[in-house]
Amino acid sequence: MIRAGRDDDAADICAVVAGCWGEYPGCVTDIEGEAPELLAIATHCARRGGAVWVEEIDGRPVGLACTYPLPDGAWEIAKVYLARPHRGGGAARDLVETAEAFARAHGATHARLWSDMRFDRAHTFYEKLGYVRSGPIRALADKSNSIEFGYAKPLSGVVVERLDAAGAASAESALARVLVACVDDGASVSFFPPMAMRDALAFWRKVSSAVARGEKILLAAWLDGAIVGTVQLDLATPPNQPHRADLAKMLVHPAARRHGIGRKMLARIEAEGAVAGKWLLTLDTLADSNAEALYRAGGWTECGLIPDYALDFDRTTPRATMLFYKRLQQPLPR
Repeated sequence: MIRAGRDDDAADICAVVAGCWGEYPGCVTDIEGEAPELLAIATHCARRGGAVWVEEIDGRPVGLACTYPLPDGAWEIAKVYLARPHRGGGAARDLVETAEAFARAHGATHARLWSDMRFDRAHTFYEKLGYVRSGPIRALADKSNSIEFGYAKPLSGVVVERLDAAGAASAESALARVLVACVDDGASVSFFPPMAMRDALAFWRKVSSAVARGEKILLAAWLDGAIVGTVQLDLATPPNQPHRADLAKMLVHPAARRHGIGRKMLARIEAEGAVAGKWLLTLDTLADSNAEALYRAGGWTECGLIPDYALDFDRTTPRATMLFYKRLQQPLPR
């Protein structure tokens, strides 16, 4: 059962937190010296304009999650802990989603959190919830010599954001799930269904590396806090084509379509291309597809049809590919 946390939960909450810290080498438990807010956590969160919830089993708290507003309008998700024996059943997800719902109801558009770089299992958990690495790391002057990664995500509606190398790496699993779902749904994006998750992860690792090298621009799209779409712009064109870039892998999860996600991603990737100094974008897409209709509606110009370009998902039927281009601005006069 999830309920509002109380100050008199302190003993159980401190035991949960100490148990979680104790799982990692070098993490020192000093509640009174370094985390005294845990001794009156409900009061602490209320003073910051937020709230705390606990997961209660057999009358005792075994987990908690807090949230409170930040000065810039985002809300922080903080102190997410769950005792080891109670993990794997969805309790941690329920705690975080309860905190997110509270923040959303109070006007939050984005959520942020910090996680010690040693807490690798927590990182995987947050990434499954749509969080991506964001901003610089921070070092705490504590006895554990903590260094923390920042994570963030939009909380509501359709939001499209550019991912840097750290964000791309942390989004690999979420983007792999989108890719697998699209391929298995019949999308013509260079792969045959059914697609193995390991192959999708290997693909996105290469993309993350390209982002880190400055060879690709990568966007992710969230719908109500979940990553459901992506598109990329390939900047690694030949030396005599510095003004051009290729748009690739426009993907929207089948369960998230008809929310305008494709249109928003297309507009944003075009804007990113212009900022990068590109004034001509090109792409190819399966003829007679929904993607073709999207590009036409977005003002792209058809420039050719290549018959029998790729095999359909049945691995035998050849399909045609349509070529498109779009000028973002007129080239400078020479």
